[in-house]
Amino acid sequence: MNSSYRNFIFTSAILLILSALQPVSAADTAATATKAMDDVRQESQIATSYALSPYLRANDLKVTVQKGKAVLTGKVDEKISKELAGEIALGVSGIKDVDNKIVVDANYIPKANSNSFGDKFDDTNITAAIRSKLQWNKDVDDVVTEVITKSGRVTLNGIAENQNAKNVIHRLALNTRGVKSVTNNLKVESSAINKEEKEKRKNETEIHNISDSWITAKIKSSFMYSNNINGSDIDVSTNNGVVILTGKVNSGIEQSLAVETAQNIRGVKSVISKSLTF
Repeated sequence: MNSSYRNFIFTSAILLILSALQPVSAADTAATATKAMDDVRQESQIATSYALSPYLRANDLKVTVQKGKAVLTGKVDEKISKELAGEIALGVSGIKDVDNKIVVDANYIPKANSNSFGDKFDDTNITAAIRSKLQWNKDVDDVVTEVITKSGRVTLNGIAENQNAKNVIHRLALNTRGVKSVTNNLKVESSAINKEEKEKRKNETEIHNISDSWITAKIKSSFMYSNNINGSDIDVSTNNGVVILTGKVNSGIEQSLAVETAQNIRGVKSVISKSLTF
């Protein structure tokens, strides 16, 4: 075999090897990048869940993920918080194992931070819930009510058409899940709502009167937003504006509050609650 032929065979062999390796290398690179992206996504999802949790957000927790395994570090003051952190991590899609290295230290004091992402998220939800409840309520006009929430403390500014409306708005806000206190700065001015706005409200109510599904949905949502009603145990049905409440409540106070909440929704003609027991 001459040298030129030998060089040709050698060169061809090298090219065959390189051509065979190249697509595998590209595939491996893509797979590695995908796995890395999964790790980042899972880390972000777990960290965000901790930031949103009112029980964990004040703790200094860290999480790293590699190939479906999450490693948790940091400090908490109670064992239950450590267990909660582990359960949250394990519940994230793609996490197969959790190495929970969080230290439980009874002397550890979580850092209170009213400007945290979780607190701002809660405040936004509270404001949205109150505004929704005002919009659905047939006794108030939410367009002239400003709702400001900071660290669970609600401030109401604006105008109420009468004292009853002012009181109703106060109760709606105070009875909203997550609210710690309510400062009611509403001023009573009977001429606050103009004729055009009242007519608009009347037309909306007439539309909602024929929508039993709308009424049912708003009552269920109002129960969910309430901090004194366990809406998951109450069934709601509506027929031609007549609401029927069935299920279990914990007390007569909760029963009365559930009935009052339903009665105050726009379009409700009456509420039947004899099957709502405690």
